[in-house]
Amino acid sequence: MSWPEAFAVGYSDWTAEIADDVPFYVGLAAEADGLLVELAVGNGRVAIPVARETGRRVIGIDSSPAMLEQARVRATEAGVELDLHLGDMRDLELEEPAALIYCPARSLLHLPSWVDRRRTFERVAATLRPGGRFAWNAFAFDHQLAASLDGQRQVDGPMPPHTPRYAVGTNRIDLVLDDGSTSSLWWATKNEWLGLIDTAGLEIEALYGGFDGVQFDDNSSEYVFVTRRP
Repeated sequence: MSWPEAFAVGYSDWTAEIADDVPFYVGLAAEADGLLVELAVGNGRVAIPVARETGRRVIGIDSSPAMLEQARVRATEAGVELDLHLGDMRDLELEEPAALIYCPARSLLHLPSWVDRRRTFERVAATLRPGGRFAWNAFAFDHQLAASLDGQRQVDGPMPPHTPRYAVGTNRIDLVLDDGSTSSLWWATKNEWLGLIDTAGLEIEALYGGFDGVQFDDNSSEYVFVTRRP
């Protein structure tokens, strides 16, 4: 997993205005009759509203101790219950089948290979109850945007100053902070996502081009998938 602890510093500040996805995942949680699980729970940005709005416990899994500590503090301040675990989503195991597993904030893109994603999808499918859902979002790669950003230091926007570097041969984007700390993302195509869904034995319920429920098309910049275990 590609998440250096240096990226946890200030994370709450630079994600404070990111909220478009929260109502979407809260809505899915409200429809789920059973266990709720968030992969890559981070600082609880999504899990806390889910727990607050549903009145239910949310299991949160993350590979970053620093992010989990932020989630604990924030959950206590919000008065909600998060059941937080340090772990790798590729090794997902639950004591009971889940009604909803979701992975917001494009976090599946921190998995470096198709094999890693296949393993994650298979573990998710194995831990969902029949009819249970798996939902996630990820950006759709834009070669024009990549060409304009590659190697250009970014100072505007919510993130601290950083330089994106694109490695097309490995579908990798390195986000390099000024101090050299680097977090990497590996993008995937629509067909790769569909292949993972099929391999894991899941069924696609919906593919949106954003959190407003508009169907994905050639002009969409985001994949928002909702799948279901038969």
